[in-house]
Amino acid sequence: MFAGIDTHKDTLAVAVIDDAGRPLAVEEVRNTTAGMAGLQALLERHHVRRVGIEGSGTWGRAAAAHLVAAGGMEVVEVPTSMTSRERTGRPGAGKSDPVDAVAIARITAREPNLTAVRTEAGPAADLRALADYRRQLTNERTALANRTHAELHGLRPGYHAQIPRLNAPTFIAAALALIADDTSVRAALTRRRLARLAALTAEIKDLAGLIEQAVATAETSLTGLYGAGPIVAATILGEVLDVRRYRSRHAFAAANGTAPIPASSGRTSRHRLNRAGNRTLNRALYTIAITQIRADTEGRAYYQRKRAEGKTNREALRCLKRRLSDVVYKTLHADLARHERQQQQRDAA
Repeated sequence: MFAGIDTHKDTLAVAVIDDAGRPLAVEEVRNTTAGMAGLQALLERHHVRRVGIEGSGTWGRAAAAHLVAAGGMEVVEVPTSMTSRERTGRPGAGKSDPVDAVAIARITAREPNLTAVRTEAGPAADLRALADYRRQLTNERTALANRTHAELHGLRPGYHAQIPRLNAPTFIAAALALIADDTSVRAALTRRRLARLAALTAEIKDLAGLIEQAVATAETSLTGLYGAGPIVAATILGEVLDVRRYRSRHAFAAANGTAPIPASSGRTSRHRLNRAGNRTLNRALYTIAITQIRADTEGRAYYQRKRAEGKTNREALRCLKRRLSDVVYKTLHADLARHERQQQQRDAA
């Protein structure tokens, strides 16, 4: 049997289907500790062997962790885009939590390459939390800096010739000095924004140090790849968690969105951009690719070969990202094998 779970803050909609996709049970349980026990009992009663969860990293995090810890069944993540397509492919069904749960269950039964859910414990999960928090702060700083630039332009037109950015203490101090004698309300609010920018910049720098220490402790070879510094390595480790979740390098590429999608018709044979997959992981691969293209690296040589074949800049970049996906997958597996050997040696000692 297969099951699908549509997750929300207060409730979990659960559907159990048979091998033919027919619903056997559709229920709603509370998204609480007590509700998890009822969920597990329901799945065990129907002898469910594979469970799909939509939103296992958000409202379904506790349910995913509970089912993984309980064991006895495979727990996979179902992307929301797949649920939407499955639901709209059945006209007249409408949209509701039970309908979504049944759609998730059918996807779980049909798709063998769904990625296992990520557990939220251990060093890799800690790296993900650190990287997520740093990304949140940098996004906040970017939005605040953009607004501050607009305010400064209104107060001191042409200021940007001396202060092009607001992401470093020296530039922030220069901006404060520029409006130090301005007693207007807008200047006072701009000084508040600049103070917040200074605090965010200091915290981001502090987090970068914590991430660098955590990556060093992880003993990963990712930082040996040109363009993969501690922040990028932490992002990859945190998003992947366990490379064994991916059955092959092709499954890994599909999961991170670097595998192109066939879009051929008749005599035309082509592929188009894959906008699905883990976009955070995709962005990390993009960062590595762009960094390698700018230097004398193997990645740049590969990119130039693709350009010489007639591919556009974007097409060649996508090819490089796909190649780097394989490199990262191979590196993660090499790290895993090395760590397992080290653990065996410690156990034998």
